Amino acid sequence: LRNVSSECSLPELDDFDLSRLLDKPRLNIDRQRSFDERSLSELSIGLARGLDSYETAYSPGRSALNTPASSARNSFEPHPMVADAWEALRRSLVYFRGQPVGTIAAYDHASEEVLNYDQVFVRDFVPSALAFLMNGETDIVKNFLLKTLQLQSWEKKVDRFKLGEGVMPASFKVLHDPVRKVETVVADFGESAIGRVAPVDSGFWWIILLRAYTKTTGDVTLAETPECQKGMRLILTLCLSEGFDTFPTLLCADGCCMIDRRMGIYGYPIEIQALFFMALRCALVMLKHDSQGNDFIERIVTRLHALSYHMRSYFWIDFQQLNGIYRYKTEEYSHTAVNKFNVIPDSIPEWVFDFMPTRGGYFIGNVSPARMDFRWFALGNCVAILSCLATAEQASAIMDLIEERWEELVGEMPLKVCYPAIESHEWRIVTGCDPKNTRWSYHNGGSWPVLLWLLTAACIKTGRPQIARRAIELAEMRLVKDGWPEYYDGKVGRFIGKQARKFQTWSIAGYLVGKMMLEDPSHLGMISLEEDKQMKPLIKRSSSWTC
Repeated sequence: LRNVSSECSLPELDDFDLSRLLDKPRLNIDRQRSFDERSLSELSIGLARGLDSYETAYSPGRSALNTPASSARNSFEPHPMVADAWEALRRSLVYFRGQPVGTIAAYDHASEEVLNYDQVFVRDFVPSALAFLMNGETDIVKNFLLKTLQLQSWEKKVDRFKLGEGVMPASFKVLHDPVRKVETVVADFGESAIGRVAPVDSGFWWIILLRAYTKTTGDVTLAETPECQKGMRLILTLCLSEGFDTFPTLLCADGCCMIDRRMGIYGYPIEIQALFFMALRCALVMLKHDSQGNDFIERIVTRLHALSYHMRSYFWIDFQQLNGIYRYKTEEYSHTAVNKFNVIPDSIPEWVFDFMPTRGGYFIGNVSPARMDFRWFALGNCVAILSCLATAEQASAIMDLIEERWEELVGEMPLKVCYPAIESHEWRIVTGCDPKNTRWSYHNGGSWPVLLWLLTAACIKTGRPQIARRAIELAEMRLVKDGWPEYYDGKVGRFIGKQARKFQTWSIAGYLVGKMMLEDPSHLGMISLEEDKQMKPLIKRSSSWTC
């Protein structure tokens, strides 16, 4: 770690004595009460308790010590493509001054255009990081967290406009100068991205990954360093700042997350809101209870209560709720209005009436004045389950929907990034005639193998591992044979994407993480939070058909 960068000003961190943990018994993930499970009311009351409770928050017994360093150590017979996946993942490693600091987006030598696929993307590295953590290889994750933290402090400009101090990079690249024999890092904060959009999700993924690292290793020293504490506070300052918003959700530009091209997600996209909620909960348990940290903790608690109520009330839809919207009155005024966003019932798309089963539900894509985006987005709904933004009833209803609409959402290759595709005149207006986002391709209804890990985690958390097993078996039929594509095209995901890169790193890592979680469900603890009983509001709207 000390050799990650000579420019790094981080203090030397004490090595965590893992030998002390070897004799500890395996912990039951269902019974272990971690700090994450403590209610927000407890946290808000106990601001003056110091760090004593925080230091006992993490359960190192659920660390990589209980994780096989490779599939060969497992008692089960590993699938033959697991070894191939690990080999491909290791080929994607990026080194800076002799230390691994991440994985490139794709290792496709057959592609003529490299573009930015040879860079380390923050969001792309998350499944790689989880795979390494599960395999007991924690140094690369630590190095990545420190390197991106160092990049956060850089001055960020797009033309003559300076970005917020807390913005995390979308990606970075290590440049090697063979003549001068030096290595430098170049970061992209959106100034080189298509559309010049800053990555809103990068900061959230960084906080979530820091919590996963701490949870897995039991090492709280990294999160407690002044640099990491400041990094979290800078990210939180950006998203907790007061403005003209009347909603607790975050207002975002199109293309600010995994869907990084114009796809009509501007406003309050579900992906960002779910990641925002999860990052707030992760930061809540890692912020120090000092003068600076206490102020943020109070603001986080307040925001979480408002955000959870808003999302569960207005973004949630099931058969009963859809029927209610269909019967909405418009032009209502006063606090007693039922149709608070003045949504016109005639704006409900025809497809949703056939898509919505009588049993099941999901968080829709976007809610803003006079607008509801009824599209299904996989990442936002899966993260909503993992972060407990979704109640237990809502999480179960999301799984019901996936089972009921398997052909539409999974098809022949899991998993649809969104459903349905937009086409014809709507495609021209919404995407600006984007040739990459044609119907049932790329982010417009394409199938993305990376989403396997999120689906698997959500399935395990809701007690539906058979859904994940079925999806993984589908993926195993084609991924290696097809060369680990970035995405698949077609209504059921039958064709390799027309512009998909081969040996896409997060396709590889997404499969590995899903496979490892399914075989050892205790890994779920690093990426899943427990429900906070004090944050559950009384919602009169239906959560699912079974309510």
